[in-house]
Amino acid sequence: MSNSKLTAAPPTEVVNIVKNRNRGKLAPGEKSLAASPGTWFVWFGIAAFFIFLFGIVLSVLVDSLGKPWFNTWLPETFTLGWYQESWARFDLTHIIGVTLLVAFSVIIISVIIGVPASYVLARSNFPGKKLVMLLFLLPILIPPITFGIPLATVMYNFGLGRTVLAVILVNLVPSVPFVIITMTPFIEQINPAIENAARMCGASMFRVFTRILAPLLIPGILAASILVLVRTVGMFDLTFLVSGPRSDTLVVAIYRAMTSAGGGEARQLISSMGVIYTAMMLLILIIALRFINPTQLVAQVKDSRED
Repeated sequence: MSNSKLTAAPPTEVVNIVKNRNRGKLAPGEKSLAASPGTWFVWFGIAAFFIFLFGIVLSVLVDSLGKPWFNTWLPETFTLGWYQESWARFDLTHIIGVTLLVAFSVIIISVIIGVPASYVLARSNFPGKKLVMLLFLLPILIPPITFGIPLATVMYNFGLGRTVLAVILVNLVPSVPFVIITMTPFIEQINPAIENAARMCGASMFRVFTRILAPLLIPGILAASILVLVRTVGMFDLTFLVSGPRSDTLVVAIYRAMTSAGGGEARQLISSMGVIYTAMMLLILIIALRFINPTQLVAQVKDSRED
């Protein structure tokens, strides 16, 4: 018997797939290896964004390390002297200390106020609830300068202007609503049956909140704290309106150095302060993200709901 008779004929589906591929058609479930024009446009936009971002950061870094140059792409010599001079000239030890004090104070107070308030909003229905939520959204949505000027006027009338306390208080105005807006949907997804079971066993509301809800809320609290931290350290408008020489945060100190009398400080000094600011933000974020991964927030909420 010949080999051709022993070989089975190919199935009809295989033959159709081969014909479709030869014609440029795809089988169900297959994806083309060639990207569409829209995909190329998206990737081009992402690449352009990172090129501009790293280009700006790199130019500031080179400027902070080099001697003044005019006719060359790069400085002829590099030095760390600008960092030493800016650290001593602007007293960056004190400024960074004030920045961290304000940031962590705002985080702690915002969490203490925002988490119980978000629990009340998540667990109760009352007339005007949507209006209350809208009022909490206003400090986040509207520009800070619109309510910052009247707020600064109040601070100066009470004698709190140019103090660290004033800087903390004005930063609480957008930070507390931010925690409430972040935590309210998180609490809504936690099954109330867990709390009801604990109350039936005789647990008080305080014990339910500290022993049962607190472990479930920790991922949301940490995620909200990271967002408040970044927002507070980078908040310029509100801080600038009420801060003074001994209560400036780093971002305000950079602005004052750029606009100081006599046309501003040397550009390299400003660049070195900008690099220090960027490095401090990256360090804070790396430490914060070491303990919480915000991308896992929804999954952890879903697990607690199913339990």
